[in-house]
Amino acid sequence: MHPALSHPIFEIVRQSAESIGLKAFVVGGYVRDYLLQRPCKDIDFVTEGSGIALAEEVARRIGDNTNVSFFKNFGTAMLKFEDYEIEFVGARKESYDRGSRKPIVENGTIKEDQERRDFTINALAIDLSNPDKIIDPFGGLEHLEKKILKTPLMPETTFSDDPLRIMRAIRFATQLNFEIDESTFEGLSKQAERIKIVSRERIASELNKIILADVPSKGFKLLEISGILNIIFPELGALKGVDVINGKAHKDNFYHTLQVLDNLSRNTDNLWLRWAALLHDIAKPATKRFDPLHGWTFHGHEDRGAKMVPIIFRNLKLPQNEKMRYVQKLVLLHLRPIALSKEVVTDSAVRRLLFEAGDDIDDLMMLCKADITSKNEEKVKRYLANFELVEDKLKEIEEKDHLRNWQPPVTGEDIMYFFDIAPGKEVGLIKNVIKDAILDGIIPNTREDALTVMKETGEGIGLKLKNELK
Repeated sequence: MHPALSHPIFEIVRQSAESIGLKAFVVGGYVRDYLLQRPCKDIDFVTEGSGIALAEEVARRIGDNTNVSFFKNFGTAMLKFEDYEIEFVGARKESYDRGSRKPIVENGTIKEDQERRDFTINALAIDLSNPDKIIDPFGGLEHLEKKILKTPLMPETTFSDDPLRIMRAIRFATQLNFEIDESTFEGLSKQAERIKIVSRERIASELNKIILADVPSKGFKLLEISGILNIIFPELGALKGVDVINGKAHKDNFYHTLQVLDNLSRNTDNLWLRWAALLHDIAKPATKRFDPLHGWTFHGHEDRGAKMVPIIFRNLKLPQNEKMRYVQKLVLLHLRPIALSKEVVTDSAVRRLLFEAGDDIDDLMMLCKADITSKNEEKVKRYLANFELVEDKLKEIEEKDHLRNWQPPVTGEDIMYFFDIAPGKEVGLIKNVIKDAILDGIIPNTREDALTVMKETGEGIGLKLKNELK
């Protein structure tokens, strides 16, 4: 028996198929990942017959009240066994209407099922009744060895039938560090416009997998070269290019962004922190100006970029929740630590950074460190050395003043009580004076000192203390 089939589930499925007169095959990702020595907890079984009937028999043999999920419209069934997710489907052949990704499905043979698969490395199959040999009608084993992605059929047919395969090709090439076969990439590029019929949710899912790869820049370069990027994510595509006026050029912000993303990815697999890296300079095209004295400027791109984040997330059907707000905050603040590293670091500036970043300060510092890029290695070393001074100062101030996720020692309710006033601009003014006094180091971060400032500020704007301070 092939070593890939050592888990007991394969023998259970083989016996189940035999008992109801069917043949069963392991197909696709599980075979591929076994040969690549990658972990895989998803197993796809294909049978020349009813996948649902096979799933029911397998569930009966496993026992323990095994639950099977049926998708009768698609002729598929799924169940969980230990920590594996197992899918059963009848072998099928497909045809497509040009305006839809939904195929017209008919019963087929294992060969026809393999033909409809996206890439040769995903069309590998093992017959459970003859498990010593891998069924490989399209050269998938050779392509695995050579690290090549190639379609089983004509590329333009494969990608036109289901344009999501365009994204999958680029995702697999990125995740596996494979090259896309030349004719396959040409077919993919020719069908670029077809990506418009794919739902934004599916596109975002593939983008997230690309972003989570070890070297995500590879995927975004392929998306750009193929013409896909400007269709699905034009804001990122707009970063590409260099303008020159009076011999002065700016860096290519597309490739800079990808370098920052790769730098960051060596240190974290936090998806949303990686999204912040991808979007940190997203507003540079909108804020680009040429100054005859100083050259190219991008003033305010952090503020403009933060405003763009919710729009981009909405367009890509990414979550409109705290994850989006987290990315937005990091985009807004991403220049602050780097600016501090270029000048004398004051306690006040560090306090304000801690106050605004809160618990996300460590992620912000990781992003900013990744953002220090230059072809001049000495310049990078100098910036990194200064950046370490900022990090040391952050630790020192945090230990002393406890400003991470700071809550004011005197609240708006306190102010209204002590002066016996209703909500209004006076309350906000006093709160801001107290906050600034603490962040600027004028008073310690204590309730007693804050109450003193509150009293003095209130009296200064004509309020009279009516309740006792405590």
